[in-house]
Amino acid sequence: MSRRALLSVTDKTGIAEFARGLLQRDFELVSTGGTAQALRQAGLPVTDVSAVTGVPEMLDGRIKTLHPAVHGGLLALRDEPGHQAALKQHGIGAIDVVAVNLYAFRQAAARPGASDAEVIEQIDIGGPSMLRSASKNHRFVWVVVDPADYPAVLAGLDAGDAQAGLEQRRRLAAKAFRATAAYDAAISAWFGRRLGEPLPPQLVLEADAGRPLRYGENPHQRAAFYRRAGGREASAAAATVLGGKELSYNNLLDADAALELVKEFDAPAAAVIKHGNPCGCALAADIGAAVRAAWDGDPLAAFGGIVALNRPVDAALAGTLANPERFLEVIVAPAFAPEAVTTLTTATKWGRNVRLLATGPLEGERDADELAVRSLVGGLLVQDRDLGFEREKREVVSRRAPTEAERRDLELAWRVCKHVKSNAIVLAAGGAVVGVGAGQMSRVDSVFLAGRKAGDRARGSVLASDAFFPFRDSIDEAARLGVVAVIQPGGSIKDKDSIAAADELGLALVLTGTRHFRH
Repeated sequence: MSRRALLSVTDKTGIAEFARGLLQRDFELVSTGGTAQALRQAGLPVTDVSAVTGVPEMLDGRIKTLHPAVHGGLLALRDEPGHQAALKQHGIGAIDVVAVNLYAFRQAAARPGASDAEVIEQIDIGGPSMLRSASKNHRFVWVVVDPADYPAVLAGLDAGDAQAGLEQRRRLAAKAFRATAAYDAAISAWFGRRLGEPLPPQLVLEADAGRPLRYGENPHQRAAFYRRAGGREASAAAATVLGGKELSYNNLLDADAALELVKEFDAPAAAVIKHGNPCGCALAADIGAAVRAAWDGDPLAAFGGIVALNRPVDAALAGTLANPERFLEVIVAPAFAPEAVTTLTTATKWGRNVRLLATGPLEGERDADELAVRSLVGGLLVQDRDLGFEREKREVVSRRAPTEAERRDLELAWRVCKHVKSNAIVLAAGGAVVGVGAGQMSRVDSVFLAGRKAGDRARGSVLASDAFFPFRDSIDEAARLGVVAVIQPGGSIKDKDSIAAADELGLALVLTGTRHFRH
């Protein structure tokens, strides 16, 4: 008696070849709807699932495989006499291989203008049910959710090694359960958005395409990278890697930080990130000038850093970046011209290793629905992304108002400050960052550090602080450095002391009303 395989796939990639291989191994093919049609077009004999169940497909295809003739054939234990007797009593044949991939729910949910009814229609019911039944009974049933596994399944069917076959089926079952879990997570997230529940009472996260990394932050830590499915925003996670060594855990963290910073600006912008903090960032009329000014923000720290740009890299810009006196680990940009890739990967000793990440266009709204998630031992912290400055005020509280040039530099410093580890201080002048104080335990220490980095460039600069000044000492130190204007959230019970200090020392002071801690 031939074995049976049930094939019901949305993604038809490789299905005809897989079915042909099953036929060569004496399998009867059972199929549904569009899959059966595709197999017949390939000249393969197929039994419709309705012939197995005795019930026609109905309700516009909503009911096809939800029947004991299918799930009995999947779930019956081959070594349990009672199960075998039940199959015989009810005329149900065993199903030995199931190939199923699910309705394109994610694509429907992401399609602009898709109605709720159109999205809901892409919620697969029969597919996940078959995958779960086959996976539960993986001791006897081969379950395939990924077309990439078709050749390995055919090879496994030929191997004749019972233990190896069981291990392979166990891995396939785990993969199928992960697929249905991710699918349900996508549906759950869609309903949450529709219900206005950005932070639901029970959090289910979905991520695809997990791949191992060489190691984590340190060589003794295991690590892997998982990309969230359904992302709508250009990101380092979804970028195309055009060259260089394999990305590391730290590379990915820094590339993400660099890209998120340059997304803050409409003007041509470049940022240099080292160990999660900006060591340089600049705006300019052209992107080449922005790169040079960003690098000059802290050339010592920039060596071996990650550069992000909000403009494509052409041949001229590649020549600017491919400086043998520099060393870059990663360059992130919307796109790279072919000649730029050639220059960046051949013109310097470090070029053969530099990773080039092409993200696609950065224009468009940021994805406010995506949550920021961090892990604790035994738990997760979840929050909204810290997006947008549009709702913030810019209230001048000092007697002296900033000049127009100072206002531009204040805005640059403020936007960069959001991306610096708290306590965060940023000094900027002439459209470029000249000094950063990051991650200090007291705010005035961050001012000292930013001043040390800036040196003489601090004179005439402006200063941004990610949170309020608890004492006037930071204003006093800023004035000593030569800072002429300050932007900070305000909100301290001692704001009046900071305002008085600014007036006493001739600084302009602007309050935003919004804090931007980054821990």
